[in-house]
Amino acid sequence: MTQIRELTTYLEALAPLAYQESYDNSGLIIGDPTAEITGVLVTLDATEAVVDEAIAKGCNLVVAHHPIVFKGLKKLNGKNYVERTVIRAIKNDVAIYAAHTNLDNVVGGVNFKIAEKLNLQNVHVLAPKSQVLSKLVTFVPVADTQRILDALYAAGAGQIGDYKNCSFRVSGMGTYQPGETAQPAIGEVGEYHEEAENRIEVIIPAHQQGQLLTALRQAHPYEEVAYYLTALDNTNQEVGSGAVGDLPEPLDGQTWLSYLKDKMRLNLIRYTPLPNRPIRRVAVCGGVGSFLLPDAIRANADVFVTADYKYHEFFDADGRIVICDIGHYESEVFTKELISQHLAKKFTTFAVILSETDTNPVSYY
Repeated sequence: MTQIRELTTYLEALAPLAYQESYDNSGLIIGDPTAEITGVLVTLDATEAVVDEAIAKGCNLVVAHHPIVFKGLKKLNGKNYVERTVIRAIKNDVAIYAAHTNLDNVVGGVNFKIAEKLNLQNVHVLAPKSQVLSKLVTFVPVADTQRILDALYAAGAGQIGDYKNCSFRVSGMGTYQPGETAQPAIGEVGEYHEEAENRIEVIIPAHQQGQLLTALRQAHPYEEVAYYLTALDNTNQEVGSGAVGDLPEPLDGQTWLSYLKDKMRLNLIRYTPLPNRPIRRVAVCGGVGSFLLPDAIRANADVFVTADYKYHEFFDADGRIVICDIGHYESEVFTKELISQHLAKKFTTFAVILSETDTNPVSYY
């Protein structure tokens, strides 16, 4: 049997909680992480109806994109849909997990799923995040250098864009004199020692600092390991908001709108004036995306597909780009497919079911 924590650990390896926005509340919101999974229901939103569907289908875990709890709950008396959903889930031993902006912010996440639906090519993160990387510097005996590097790589170090196992080294001489209670791997107690060493440097994800240092200490022969950690302002090309890519072939404005409507299964599109030139480069952001308009323009995108644009914000296109607002639910509904595909590939001891409950609170006439 599989425990809930095994599934959440897997999801958080794909979309680390450290990459969620400060306002977010991703993670296991309701439930016992040690409970054994009977079935998983994947949904965009965790609502009362979704919890009822999970119960009916024998699923004791709901995996949602949107967290049902964003802010602290001071009371649980069922006065609103959030409290009623939480109460119903707890009463029926249904756990609720959310992968929200952390899943938005990774390569292969929500925005890359939209890009896949649109058949975009050469897709990359639209607005890479900074301050999510650190540099680890350590000093190792020459003979142990590759073994220690291999251990660091295995723990997640040395990834720079599409390149892995990246490092820098320079040779030098390390010196030390073990004290009376020391147990040196090289050298003798009380005797001054010189050892040919390599200084090695690797880039690491800042949130993996703990596991990287554990791997370093386990692989390093020295009793006391010298190292430095430095926070970096470098952007991480694998982490950030939105995505941008190119259509397989240029489309005129009206053809593009038909293409978008078909690929994303839309009822309507709100959009700014279409250009006289062909549309080729497309920027996307699931959910609220107006904050990324400057990035989409800098990326030379012809159109920006997103949701929840306000009336006055449409003016910001200013003839430089076409804004296509397709609706919040519509922009993210394929996240259910994304999550279920990952889970079905990894876990085979329980059913992974796509929710049939339409949680879109917006209707169109």
